[in-house]
Amino acid sequence: MSEVTRILSAIEQGDPHAVDQLLPLVYDELRRLAAQKMLHEAPGQTLQATALVHEAYLRLVDVEKVQHWNSRGHFFAAAAEAMRRILVENARRKRGVKHGGGCRRIALDEAVAYTPEPADELLALSEALDELAEEDPKKAELVKLRYFTGMSVEEAADVLGISRATADRYWAYAKVWLYCAISGEGKPEIC
Repeated sequence: MSEVTRILSAIEQGDPHAVDQLLPLVYDELRRLAAQKMLHEAPGQTLQATALVHEAYLRLVDVEKVQHWNSRGHFFAAAAEAMRRILVENARRKRGVKHGGGCRRIALDEAVAYTPEPADELLALSEALDELAEEDPKKAELVKLRYFTGMSVEEAADVLGISRATADRYWAYAKVWLYCAISGEGKPEIC
């Protein structure tokens, strides 16, 4: 009888110290199994292999639900099934609206460069920006500098020769004006 099988038998018989003896013997193999499972997951998975191992292990050695292990292989088969269930539960949870269901996760590095601009939205913005330029060219220019060149408010203020406070006011106003123009809620009056 292998050491793992002996400890599993002791767990079945209610030995509270056996649980502590089992983890060091099976951890590396469980970690390898978890890493293998994670390879098949979609990119953007936030659950780490280590967390998966720990959650599966807790489920496997739950003293409230005594399990009967026939062998070491049976234990690892059950561990693989527990990991699968955890991944499925996690995926279902993430589909919920409360947890961002329907939203696509992106890494922070990608988010900095990521600007979803479907053609229709970009055309609507361009048309609204042209209308803003007719009413207030300086505010429209500020938007162009901020949105299309990625300048900060301070950098755009320097280029336009206006104060930072004025640029902040223009930026806040232009965002509302453009939102109203694009969403069809009407355009606010120019201040």
